[in-house]
Amino acid sequence: MLSLDPVMPGFAIKSVASKTAGGHWVKQTKAAGEEYETPPNMVIGKRSVLTDSAGRVMLTWNKEDKAASNALDTIETLKHAFDDVVPAKPKPSPTAAAADLLTLVPCNDWHLNLLAWEREVGENWDLRIAEEKIGGSIEDAIDRSPKSAVGVVLGGGDLVHADNNENRTAKSGNVLDADGRHQKALETACRLKVRTIDAALRRNDDVIVRILPGNHDEYTSVAVAYFLLAYYRNEPRVTVDVDASLFWWYVWGRVMLGATHGHTVKAGDMAQIMAHRRAEEWGSTKFRYVHVFHVHHKSKYVTEGGGVITETHQAPVPQDFWHYGAGFLSGRSVQTISYHKDYGEVSRARVAILDAANDNAMTAIAA
Repeated sequence: MLSLDPVMPGFAIKSVASKTAGGHWVKQTKAAGEEYETPPNMVIGKRSVLTDSAGRVMLTWNKEDKAASNALDTIETLKHAFDDVVPAKPKPSPTAAAADLLTLVPCNDWHLNLLAWEREVGENWDLRIAEEKIGGSIEDAIDRSPKSAVGVVLGGGDLVHADNNENRTAKSGNVLDADGRHQKALETACRLKVRTIDAALRRNDDVIVRILPGNHDEYTSVAVAYFLLAYYRNEPRVTVDVDASLFWWYVWGRVMLGATHGHTVKAGDMAQIMAHRRAEEWGSTKFRYVHVFHVHHKSKYVTEGGGVITETHQAPVPQDFWHYGAGFLSGRSVQTISYHKDYGEVSRARVAILDAANDNAMTAIAA
């Protein structure tokens, strides 16, 4: 009979059997542990099953992964994250606002924390310059707009250049030229949005705010929207729309407006999307307009004969190193568009951004 010690090379003791005083053999194995529960931050990603020849389960193996963030849980968290934010004080309405006008303020492709170097792309750009140039330009455009019954501050997506501190695009992982930490960009975004909404309150009786997500700010856009919801919670003239959709639709009398960032659908397809998804509003309106962003240049896709005027918009920011090197060309501007509820578009106020503050002077390099 073989001894338990030493164990033969290549073998291990799996169980031990002993004979009781009554002549019975007892085989002992390690007792099962406590009942296992998956941790709250983990989910079962994969499961393997071992069965016998009859197909009965003998063993299972579970592979756990980190739980993906639930959008509803994130929203609930954000709702309470700003409980301590001091709300804005209500402001008086402007005098003699036109009851039939709505003024749209597109705030698209600001790409806050984009970093550009004059010696690479012909212009310097950082968070400080962006806040100064974009903030001043958007206030100028709003101040030159007609006083209206309703103002719509529409975030067109890509409010920030990078959505986290990794400074990479979410899908492709491309490196982004970023100025500073993501929190600095988030704080700047909140200040600029408040500055824009306050300017709109000076020119419009009521202000509607909608922040559409883009491909650069999928998560930041949600945080900014809920910050604004908390900040203006005591201002009855401001309505912050926190709908999670990638699309925005609004009816003003006989005018129908629509918008999306443009990273998921083509601008040329928006007319049929509007007609299909908003058939009742389509049928009750005469003037229809769709605004698409993302491409940073101005164009119009459909004429009035097609039932919808679809246009893309310029961005206020310069090109980063990659886009400059790829030869992309586009102008830069911000604008407001005013619509009469019976006649459609009636006016625009546009501010062209020709250059930025190139205060980082070129340094002479010795040969």
